[in-house]
Amino acid sequence: MRVMPVESPVARRVLHKRCSWLEQLTLFVVLALALAQVSVAQTLVVGSKRFTESYILGEIISQSVTSAGHDRVVLKSGLGNTGILLSALVSGEIDLYPEYTGTITREILKTEQVLSLAEINQRLLPTGLQAGVLLGFDNSYVLAARRELAEKLQLRSIADLAKHPELRLGFSHEFIGRSDGWKGLANRYQLAQFSPKGLDHGLAYEAIKARQIDVMDAYGTDAKLLRDGLVVLRDELTFFPTYEALLLYRSEVPTKFSASWQVLLGLQYKIPQQTMRELNARSEIDGQPFAAVAREFLQAQSSSAKNSTLINEGAAPPERALAQQSFIRLLFGADFWRLGTQHLFLVLVSLLLAIAVGIPLGVLSFYRPRAGQVVLSITSVIQTIPSLALLAFLISLFGLIGTVPAIVALFLYALLPIIQSTHAGLSEISPSMRQAAQALGLSARDQLFLIELPLARTMILSGIQVSAVLSVGTATIAAFVGAGGFGERIAQGLALNNTQMLLAGAIPSAGLALLIQYGFFVAERKRAQRSQVASVLPNGPAG
Repeated sequence: MRVMPVESPVARRVLHKRCSWLEQLTLFVVLALALAQVSVAQTLVVGSKRFTESYILGEIISQSVTSAGHDRVVLKSGLGNTGILLSALVSGEIDLYPEYTGTITREILKTEQVLSLAEINQRLLPTGLQAGVLLGFDNSYVLAARRELAEKLQLRSIADLAKHPELRLGFSHEFIGRSDGWKGLANRYQLAQFSPKGLDHGLAYEAIKARQIDVMDAYGTDAKLLRDGLVVLRDELTFFPTYEALLLYRSEVPTKFSASWQVLLGLQYKIPQQTMRELNARSEIDGQPFAAVAREFLQAQSSSAKNSTLINEGAAPPERALAQQSFIRLLFGADFWRLGTQHLFLVLVSLLLAIAVGIPLGVLSFYRPRAGQVVLSITSVIQTIPSLALLAFLISLFGLIGTVPAIVALFLYALLPIIQSTHAGLSEISPSMRQAAQALGLSARDQLFLIELPLARTMILSGIQVSAVLSVGTATIAAFVGAGGFGERIAQGLALNNTQMLLAGAIPSAGLALLIQYGFFVAERKRAQRSQVASVLPNGPAG
């Protein structure tokens, strides 16, 4: 074979063309990566917690930046408690979210000292975070009781609770677990004799109205405190710190999003205490969507003619019709297909991963009983872990929120039925069938794939079907870490105690589960029909 010397003109032209092509390809890849980095750099990701006020503030922040048009904005609302939001902020999954000075000092900085904003930022420096843009209101924790009960028992302060150990206390789970919540409060006021019941904050108001609890925790700007006529108990020992609302953000945000940051600075002291309470009332009492409440607020801010008052009871706001929409319109709203696609994506990806891992583990469990016992024990224990606890662990493990931890959690929950059904299917194969396969000289691998797995297929498919249906229901938890799906509606419904919103998320999820179950039924029926036809054809007439 003749090799063309490099010095020849033809070889130089070939090499030049190859180098030119490689250079162009390299340049294209570099430009694509640069454009991708620019695109990512221009995306401001805003987060919010899972209660009404945080939903509204997240919308106000994101809509302010979006209307200015400087940067692309992604809002990840209802992500959960402080721990989840902090993990997302530190890992770079979000850039900022609305927080409170008291939460930063007690929960993030782990101190009971009263710190100024400058001192807070000095202590936040090692974490790469900063706090700023005071919004103008204080939302400290308070304890509230029914008015008639407070008058009957002469409950005026938190200290008075110690005189009535028969009282039933119902607090949010976050309040019970926080050092600036029940733990510290019980120690300060000597209330260790109480065992409060854990409730979702949105449900606590209904529980106290129904007389299922006597005292609840609340926020100073809660609209339902006035609506339900609850009495706020005085904090005589000033246990609760000041909870001034502000933004907690990554240190590079003011420079990375300089133009948008100037817009956010315009929100400083623009939301007084009464205004925030009225905004909360629009969602919790009037039933308006969070986005609509935020939009009305920003429109009122931008219009000097309407700056004198935010709430005009005489004229219906332009979005009021949205609050009165029928359940059907709410069910099939503009977000229906987006949420449905996200929900289905989470289910299918996690289910495929569970099938790919679960069937081999089921085979291993059958052929290696000792190893199988370990596998079944581990997957059984995973089933007992509360979903939110597992998600919180996965978020800290991966340093991510959103799709990745949600899919991993769903994958882990889907494993057990598939492993058990594979093990059971292989166990039901008669020994004579295996002996016949061995007599034919089949290897262990061929025996597994050609004989045993086909015979166990019906049982394996039943396990996959169970996992699929369970995954559809479990996928609603994905919304609590920003992965979307119909759980977004359920989370908002819990925050607002809105039954219609809850049903608008639960019904499509149940419908998707039924649809998947029906798909398995149709596929199995067609397979049975094909098997029946195949068994009849050899006995039919030739030709």
